Amino acid sequence: MGVLTDEQLQRLETFKNCFVEQPIVTQIFEDFDRLRFNHRLGGSQQCMLVTGDTGAGKTELIKHYLKRVPHIQGGGYTHRPVLLSRIPSHANLNSTLIELHKDLGHPFSTRRRGRSNDQSLTESLVRLLSSCGTELIIIDEFHELLEFQSDASRAGIANRLKFISEKSEIPIVLVGMPWAEKIAEEPQWGRRLINRRTIPYFKLSEQPKHYLQFLMGLALRMPFNKPPKLELQHTAYALFAASRGRVSDLKEFLYEATKLALSERAETLTVAQMVETFRMWFPDLVNPFELDVDAIQASEALEYSQYDFEALKGTNPIIETTFTQRVPISQLLSKSPALKAPRKT
Repeated sequence: MGVLTDEQLQRLETFKNCFVEQPIVTQIFEDFDRLRFNHRLGGSQQCMLVTGDTGAGKTELIKHYLKRVPHIQGGGYTHRPVLLSRIPSHANLNSTLIELHKDLGHPFSTRRRGRSNDQSLTESLVRLLSSCGTELIIIDEFHELLEFQSDASRAGIANRLKFISEKSEIPIVLVGMPWAEKIAEEPQWGRRLINRRTIPYFKLSEQPKHYLQFLMGLALRMPFNKPPKLELQHTAYALFAASRGRVSDLKEFLYEATKLALSERAETLTVAQMVETFRMWFPDLVNPFELDVDAIQASEALEYSQYDFEALKGTNPIIETTFTQRVPISQLLSKSPALKAPRKT
């Protein structure tokens, strides 16, 4: 691979971090705006649940929404209209509340005495949220807070977050893997989660137009004077076969292919670079970029991953995403009821 110039590296990095807004993303951004407006009206607040499987684009969505709502420094506090906090692995409620303090820029001292740590954490957080002018709380990786917890612990988590939302009159958005839906089984949250959105993988059997629009959006953001025609039938089908509709895999594949094209001083990205990239990623698989369009086969998501809350200790509780059998693209496009998971051997 040839050496890239500083300008090429910068443009490549810009493409890597680019964001193409899908219709579901536009809808979620509008939901966020509406929740923030509701906060300004005061009173009891609706909350929201956003779920999506690995690589669907949850974190990217949040990151780009935050760019629309800048923080402003003043009066000893940073004005944070939208507070984002990420749940660390194997977290409990207290560690999550401490993390929220840090994200507001005011770490909580665990040496405070008098009232219980639980009460101090909660009251301190509510005061901080008011001082920082927070209108919306987004808790990313929320599923981490539900894993390895008893029913009683999950109920305690639900109660505390409900209390924080009520006291501060700030809506909370919970973002996580599909099993974050478990929180909705708690009565006090089931009623509050009026807004529930799922970010799906792309499917050719459902709204293939959204997939093609996404490809065109990526092409326009590539570091070439002449954008490639990713939406052409053969290229679009082969890219779907390579990514199975997962946004993160699709973007990463195109990033690697683009890097190769730049190193070859190519005018634009071509099928030749995609052939080489697929060969590098999957040397033992049939290369869809080398096939005739009618011969390309692909699979798409059938059932998203889940978490077995009843799994025995020491076993893997995560049930991986199930994809359909690899079938001709025409069968996916026909929305065939025969689509099913491959047989297990």
